[in-house]
Amino acid sequence: MLRICLAFVLLLPCVTLAAERLTGRVHVIDADTWDVGGVRVRLYGIDAPELDQTCQDAKGSHWPCGAWVTQEVRQQFQGKTASCIPLDRDRYDRIVANCTVGAQDAADQLVRQGMAFAYRKYSSNYAGAEKNAKARRVGLHQQKVKVPWVHRTAGKSRSSEACRIKGNISAKGDRIYHRPGQNFYTKTRIDTSKGERWFCSAAEARAAGWRASRR
Repeated sequence: MLRICLAFVLLLPCVTLAAERLTGRVHVIDADTWDVGGVRVRLYGIDAPELDQTCQDAKGSHWPCGAWVTQEVRQQFQGKTASCIPLDRDRYDRIVANCTVGAQDAADQLVRQGMAFAYRKYSSNYAGAEKNAKARRVGLHQQKVKVPWVHRTAGKSRSSEACRIKGNISAKGDRIYHRPGQNFYTKTRIDTSKGERWFCSAAEARAAGWRASRR
């Protein structure tokens, strides 16, 4: 096993690599996006609710299922060591990878627990695990939930009055959120194709890894 610094090649922190694996401590950004040893990783083949996503319970009441799933995943994986096999890099510059924690496929665990869905657009690897979770009515399958890719499509224009906080990514890669009335709010433009996004609250922005603008 070699300690190799990728900073000269990918402008990423130093991580431990062995046989093309990326290994490091897990910091959960959201259910399917983790920092592994300081490198942003998107779990391959699954899709989990967005942090701002809500679901309906049996009585028709809306509840923050996206935040709930993220918290559940943090409790299960935060601080543990993951070993990931990089497969690709997505449009947000995240490494798409298969990751194991404790010798178990993390994505498979999340789907079987009803915390994520098989992302059949890219892989059918976890379709069986999702079918099993649905049959057992575990996790999100107990609720009325919109699959994440449909939720994102419906929310591409999230500049509504309820969600007016702008999550900007600076030229240096800093994730900064701007609230209405701050100095740079009006001139800040959001480009979702670059990973920028709208937030409904400062708490949601911080949970997603953005910091507040200092002015």
